[in-house]
Amino acid sequence: MEGKDYKKAAADIIRIVGKDNIVSATHCATRLRLIVKDKDTIDVKKLEKLPLVKGTFFNAGQFQIILGTGIVNKVYEEIENLGLKTLSKKEQDEAIKNQQKGVKRLMRILGDIFIPIIPVIAATGLFLGLKGCVFNDNVLGLFGASTDMIPDYIVTLVNVLTETAFAFLPAIICWSAFKVFGGTPVIGMVLGLMLVSPILPNAYSVANPDSGISAVVAFGKIPIVGCQGSVLTAIITALIGAKLEKKLRKIMPNALDLIMTPFVVMLVTFLIVILGVGPVMHVVELKLVSIVEALVHLPFGIGGFIIGATYPLLVITGLHHTYTMIETSLLANTGFNPVITLCAMYGFANVGTCLAFFVKSKNTTVRQTSIGAMLSQLFGISEPVLFGIQLRYNLKPLIIMLFTSGLGAASLSLLNIQSNSYGLAVIPSYLMYIYEGRQFLWYLVISICSVALCFVLTYLFGVPEEAMLPEEGLDDGLSLEMAANGKMTDEFVNTSENGKNKGNKERTTGNKITAPVSGKLIPLEEVADPTFAGKVLGDGFAIVPEDSVIKSPVNGTVELMYETGHAVGLSTDDGKEILIHIGIDTVAMNGEGFHIIAKTGQNVKCGDPLVEVDFEKIRKAGKSDSVIVIVTSGEKVETRSVENVKSGISEAAEIV
Repeated sequence: MEGKDYKKAAADIIRIVGKDNIVSATHCATRLRLIVKDKDTIDVKKLEKLPLVKGTFFNAGQFQIILGTGIVNKVYEEIENLGLKTLSKKEQDEAIKNQQKGVKRLMRILGDIFIPIIPVIAATGLFLGLKGCVFNDNVLGLFGASTDMIPDYIVTLVNVLTETAFAFLPAIICWSAFKVFGGTPVIGMVLGLMLVSPILPNAYSVANPDSGISAVVAFGKIPIVGCQGSVLTAIITALIGAKLEKKLRKIMPNALDLIMTPFVVMLVTFLIVILGVGPVMHVVELKLVSIVEALVHLPFGIGGFIIGATYPLLVITGLHHTYTMIETSLLANTGFNPVITLCAMYGFANVGTCLAFFVKSKNTTVRQTSIGAMLSQLFGISEPVLFGIQLRYNLKPLIIMLFTSGLGAASLSLLNIQSNSYGLAVIPSYLMYIYEGRQFLWYLVISICSVALCFVLTYLFGVPEEAMLPEEGLDDGLSLEMAANGKMTDEFVNTSENGKNKGNKERTTGNKITAPVSGKLIPLEEVADPTFAGKVLGDGFAIVPEDSVIKSPVNGTVELMYETGHAVGLSTDDGKEILIHIGIDTVAMNGEGFHIIAKTGQNVKCGDPLVEVDFEKIRKAGKSDSVIVIVTSGEKVETRSVENVKSGISEAAEIV
């Protein structure tokens, strides 16, 4: 194609999208990515009729135009020449963040804060769940034992495992939030530790009337307590501290900046929070107690619905620990605790949310998050679901969960179901109702119905389009490019003059593919990406890697080395085309962890090094590390029936 055709394509795209409508442009390996002011003004049908355009879609704040490998670079170059504002991918991602407003911006901020800490919270949730099941007299009684028989040292060790993360949750949140708000994370960590300092009265103890602990009073009227479990207070602390730090960094003399900026930030922020934000939250908590006590006694399940629907919001803000006072009082005076029963349905509704996302989503990361969050929620820890899913996707999943939780609580209230204890949730919570057959049966039925209802409603209305898109294995749009074209594009690989030999079934040594990396050989169908597993791009195999160097599996030429190092396109000496894709969605790492050795156009022999990879970094980023080998020129592949292979030596498959 002549240069003038690329120039015409660039001009046509700008004309149809609208030059004044385009905020900025960038590109990946196959797509032109535009930030636009109003996507609804774009004539998509007209745009998709352009000769070079293979499809369009809008995702993650970008209007993306699929052009194909090689073509997109040339069209982008012409767009630059036409004077349109262009950005690097990293700069545009930052621009998208800044462009978002209102609820979307808030959801993104919360997601950025909680995604890094969800694995720790989820793991602690599993510890707590196991403790709740094992350290339970009802369970141990089945074996003729009791909790009194458990040695003290075991209790101590288990308590460290189960209580540390939540005891210091504000510190963990402050650390992450400081990072998101542009401050120094270690300052956030220290401020968070101050909020839960053992010197301050513990918030849970103050909420318990039997503890004998009360708030410290400053200036005769300001109550001072710790901020245990207070998510909202921790985020506000980080916001105040990070903003103050950034301002001080601009005005503080260089000689004083190292010491005085952290000193002022910690002093001012701590005083504002502990004497201002904290006491306000304490007053809110006391008012909340009065409101809940009144709601419990409302007739016709009305109070149950309100409590069930609002309790998750209290968990989000950290105000839920105030319920301890009410539950303790009810147990002491009546021997029963209806409040925890009304609150419990949101945990079951959360399970329904996770199942719906897992079943409907085609995105590997979303599915993994859903399963991890569900396992945690089954043992009573809801933060991974709340912050990893419900608050992350435009609030629809959250609203559905609140409705389901309220409906379940209203049903339990009408049936007069109440526990004889507190502190257990979801699976362990059934132990609080085995004291009477009717109580247990109805609690079981309503809880299962809550899971089912939330699953159905979320599946039908709550899973957003962005969560349903498959991970772009190449994140160069090939998954979506396949959907647009229904076949592999000619532009993806350069066909050699020997292309006429494709389909030749004579078996020669040139048809053998050696392992590009040492590890466990697995069928392509087991890869956690529907595009690869479905063989949309072609037949092949995958390897779970055990070393770090990716080597050429054939004799041939490097037709395309992605600048991020996450994928390599090869052509064999007899014209067959092979794609090596390292991990799934690893383009999002922007080359971090990838050291490119070979170059585009370089002739290679079987076993020559192509890329060196830090697979540990890939795994820590939460991405699959599978090395995928695809024959993109259409031939069938027979994978060898061996489990472990050696790079550059073991024959992994044969092209037939």
